Amino acid sequence: MHESNKHSLPNRIRGYLSIFWEENRQFFALLLCIVFFKSAIADLSSISGASMLPTLLDGDKVWVNKLAYDVKIPFTEISLTEVSDPRRGDIVMIDSKVADKRLVKRIVGIPGDTIYMQNNNLVINDVAADYEVLSTEGSSIIIQEHLPEKKYRARLSRGYLNRNNRSYGPTVVPENQYFVLGDNRDNSADSRIYSFVPREEIIGRSSSVVFSLDSENSYLPRTERFLSELN
Repeated sequence: MHESNKHSLPNRIRGYLSIFWEENRQFFALLLCIVFFKSAIADLSSISGASMLPTLLDGDKVWVNKLAYDVKIPFTEISLTEVSDPRRGDIVMIDSKVADKRLVKRIVGIPGDTIYMQNNNLVINDVAADYEVLSTEGSSIIIQEHLPEKKYRARLSRGYLNRNNRSYGPTVVPENQYFVLGDNRDNSADSRIYSFVPREEIIGRSSSVVFSLDSENSYLPRTERFLSELN
């Protein structure tokens, strides 16, 4: 190969890369903005499983507000500043190190609370949570549970499965940690199994379903759930 050809090959490659960058830099800038937005501001998260029935269904796609509680350095769990404190009743997305996966659960106990459960009856700071039966669906009972700050639906089993998880405590929630439960009380791996959730593992708060696909019905859209608010 001639000496001139040796030098011309790298020059041609640099020329191609320069042209490629000029033609696509707006795309890469947009892609970077999307990745930054999903990491630090907000994201969509898919719901898989039944632990949050009847509130969330398998196939729901929920909006996650990552600025609800903290402003974090993108791609890290390092908080730059606290925006607000998680509250009882909030539905949160959790990057759980103990479970080694992401979880979606409801905050029931905040730091300093004394949590006690007896046969699925929830007691917070010696005050029993009120509830009313809304319906009976086969082997399940749908109730509306009343926390001081929020009302929401929960699902209880009428059978005898997982009875060991129906009672818990009493125990005090440590500082900067939270006690979470799934709304499907007898079919949820939550703080009764994984213990308390550190604040830094809470990714954000979910307050609405963006859209939903029914995995049991050929993934047809559940249009009635589109843009629906979560309680």
